[in-house]
Formats: sequence, C-alpha cells, structure tokens
Amino acid sequence: MELRHLRYFTTVVEAGSFTAAAARLHISQPPLSVAIANLESELGVTLLTRTSRGVEPTSAGRYLLDASSRVLGEIDDIVSALGRFGAGTSGSLTMAVVPTLAWHRLPTLIRASARDAPDVEIRFVDPPPWTAIDMLQHRSVDLAAIMVADATRFADRHRGSLDIIDWGPIPLVAALPPDVKDAADPLPLTAFEGEVVLLPRRTAAVPSLPEAVEATFEKHGVTPASIRTVETIQTCIPLIEAGVARAILPDPDSASLSRFDLTVRRLEPEPEPLRALVLARPDSSRNPTIARLLERLRYPRP
Repeated sequence: MELRHLRYFTTVVEAGSFTAAAARLHISQPPLSVAIANLESELGVTLLTRTSRGVEPTSAGRYLLDASSRVLGEIDDIVSALGRFGAGTSGSLTMAVVPTLAWHRLPTLIRASARDAPDVEIRFVDPPPWTAIDMLQHRSVDLAAIMVADATRFADRHRGSLDIIDWGPIPLVAALPPDVKDAADPLPLTAFEGEVVLLPRRTAAVPSLPEAVEATFEKHGVTPASIRTVETIQTCIPLIEAGVARAILPDPDSASLSRFDLTVRRLEPEPEPLRALVLARPDSSRNPTIARLLERLRYPRP
C-alpha cells in the first residue's frame, strides 16, 4: 500500500466521482481507476460502490478513509516539521554564557527568538569565559557568549578559528555596599582611593574585567588600599553586600546588578566599556537553527 494510493482513494471519496477526483489530482481518469482497483485487489476488499450519483465508500472504505486521514495528517505534520528544521525555526542549540550576560541579555535574546521561532529550544550553561571557549572548540556547545576588554585584540588572536559577533558594549559601574545610599551619581572614580577593591581572577586567555579596571585606576591615578582577588564576578557580590569591599562591575543594559542588594552608581570619568562577543565555529552556518540565531544577533530586530 503506497501513500500515493491512499491520497488517490481519499480524493475520490471527497470528490464523489473518479472524474472530479482526477481533475483535482491533475491526472487522467484511467490511471486513477486502475490505482484504486489495484488497491482493492491488494487489500482483498471492495472499497467503493458505484451509484448513479457517483461513488460511495463501503464499510471497509469508510474504515480506510478514517485511517487514511490520520496517516496522511501525520505525514503532513512530519513534512512540515522537517521543513521548520531546514528553515531554522525548529530544533535546539546550547550556549555557554558567562553569568553576567545570562542575568539579563540572554533572557532578552531568548524572548526575541521565541517570538519568531517558538519551536527552537535554547539551552545554556554558565562557565567562566576561558571554559566557554574551550567547550565551543570541543563542540560541547554551539555558541559561546563572553566579555572582553579589547575586542580588536581578541578578534586578531582568534581570526579564522572563530566566527565573532559583537554583541554590544557592557558599561562598567560602581558596585557599593547597600548602606552607601548617599553616594553621588555619577560617583567620582577617586571614591575607590584607599578602599578594598574586589577583582575576579584574571586569565591571559581572555583579558576582561580585571585588566579593564586596573587600566582605569592606572590611567586616572587611583590607588586602592588593597585589591582582593576572587574567583568570578558573581563571587564578588556577597562580599560587597556584606559591606567588606567594593568593586567596579559590568552591568549589561543597566539591568543586571539591580537584582542584588547593592548600591549601583555610574562612574566619573566613565571607564571604557567591555564588549560582549558571541562566538561560533566557522562551520556553524551549516546548521539552520544556529545560522538563524546568528542572523538575529548580527541584525537585531525589535
């Protein structure tokens, strides 16, 4: 039994005659009649009875009509679903996203993607940047989103091995204990003079926040009492909330740090922002789901 024969049979029943069905199917009537006859012979039952008004399904024909409708409907759904995979509107991908970007910018991207590709599942993990790059290169994830201090230098270093998309600036702001409510806004950079300042661990592989903050202090002649190194940006936050230190932290879209019990202030003079980068392997465009998301990142829409 072929799907083509099931479509022929359902069309004959719906049209009420072989002549009308042949016209709908864009074939001549004799091959259609032969196909139905062969189907009846193969199944060993009569499916249609001819009357003066055309054709009517027998009991067996009505059963086959119901079953055919279900089967053909499922086939159409399969074809449609596969078409969505080909168009990049269905499927899944995994992103490695540094936590600061996962707090606000990633949800905004997922929300925008879901509007025009609701069947695409975006999963994510939140490793440090050097691990994110390693996971991407070892194909553990499809994309990686990181922050860097010098996007040009990073691009020159990884040219040819990574496809790099600029995801925009990430401003640096003062993150102060919650009881410093009377701090000026913008806060003079000199407010860090003689204070305990937290910085996440640096890595030569991905110069980022530590390098940016130290360059800012050096440029403007600010000398903290001490600089304490912590593991990551997110491990700074409880210590600042506890009032034992302060920091300069990235605040994507002025929305990420507001969820914590911190006093957040702009800085004067304003430090150079970090750049958010989305990284992909050079062959990622072969995957329609990844290619569609990369297109959205390159050409954002409201």
